[in-house]
Amino acid sequence: MLATPADNPYEEPRSGRLAAWGNALLAGLVPPDNAAAAVLGSDESHRVTGLPGDAPGERHGLTWALGRLRVLGVKGLRLALPSAGHPLGLTGPAPFNERALGAGEAVLAVGAPLGLVPEVEVFGPVGDRSATVLWRCSEVNDAPPADVPSLHEAERELADGLREATVLLARLDVAGAGPEALRELEAFRRRGHVELLAPGYPPRAVRVLESARQVSALLSIASGGHGAAVSASEMASRQAVLDPLRRIARRAQVAAYNALVDEKGSA
Repeated sequence: MLATPADNPYEEPRSGRLAAWGNALLAGLVPPDNAAAAVLGSDESHRVTGLPGDAPGERHGLTWALGRLRVLGVKGLRLALPSAGHPLGLTGPAPFNERALGAGEAVLAVGAPLGLVPEVEVFGPVGDRSATVLWRCSEVNDAPPADVPSLHEAERELADGLREATVLLARLDVAGAGPEALRELEAFRRRGHVELLAPGYPPRAVRVLESARQVSALLSIASGGHGAAVSASEMASRQAVLDPLRRIARRAQVAAYNALVDEKGSA
């Protein structure tokens, strides 16, 4: 069963882990094996294919692949979180953008025109699932990524977005989302800062990412149950309010994960 980040809004996107820990590795802040283990997380395996010079079908472990990217001139990694009508973080070409849109995420290299899209295969019974990930590497356009804000812009947008989301949930009868959604939100809140980003990231990036994930979790609850909406028109009105907030949260996540590269470049 293939999976995308939308399957569980409370989990960190795998492309975010690869960007964050890959950046820490490329900056010399963590050893290669530590970075690879952090990207792997609870998954069973990660492999990379399609790197320049690879034979067809050749696959590599994360430690080797990250080292190879460095040799190819990669100086940093950037996250993309595209959705329909919003190619957030992408640069093209169209075939790469389509694969990234299908996955809901991607990683783009800084210093070499390369991008990686994960293919995630989830297996096992509910409650005891694991996953294998195949990162497919291909060439991308050397162009500015689409619609990525600065950390400062993202933080300002989020402050307004979080207030809106909280007020909206109060109006929409959040209890209608059900006890399971509320339990997941409480578990998310208890995670705190310890799982966010990697060594070397500025405190503002951690703060922005935490706020973005909180907004995403609140929006998941608001859209996951009908709550107080009792008609199709009311449900459509709810989505009209939720969609802009969802875009704000995704833009902020991308800005936070890319901060180690983008903030350094603007310093």
